[in-house]
Amino acid sequence: MTSTTIRAAAFAAASLAALCAQPAFAQCGSASWYALTSKTASGERMNPAAMTAAHRTLPFGTKVKVTNQRNGKVVTVRINDRGPFIKGRVIDLSKAAAHELGFVRRGHTPICMAEAG
Repeated sequence: MTSTTIRAAAFAAASLAALCAQPAFAQCGSASWYALTSKTASGERMNPAAMTAAHRTLPFGTKVKVTNQRNGKVVTVRINDRGPFIKGRVIDLSKAAAHELGFVRRGHTPICMAEAG
């Protein structure tokens, strides 16, 4: 092997490692919460005490780490519904998740989220 081939292989390996370290999904925006007890889009009953959320496009069952940008609190939720349907919102969280993040009283908060590993 030539030194050029070895350097190219090392660069490819480093690039692959960097890609694998990145979350598959990341998004920032506004979050709100809801506490209905009707059926979700996935077919299960909405449980306000569960750590679940609604997202427009993520597959059902996806686990997402949500960080409240106001206070730094973090929670992991499972996507089981579709929404939110209000412009500017990127995720609707269960009341339990909103409580853990500390924004039940406010009703909405800026967040960043990434797929949980």
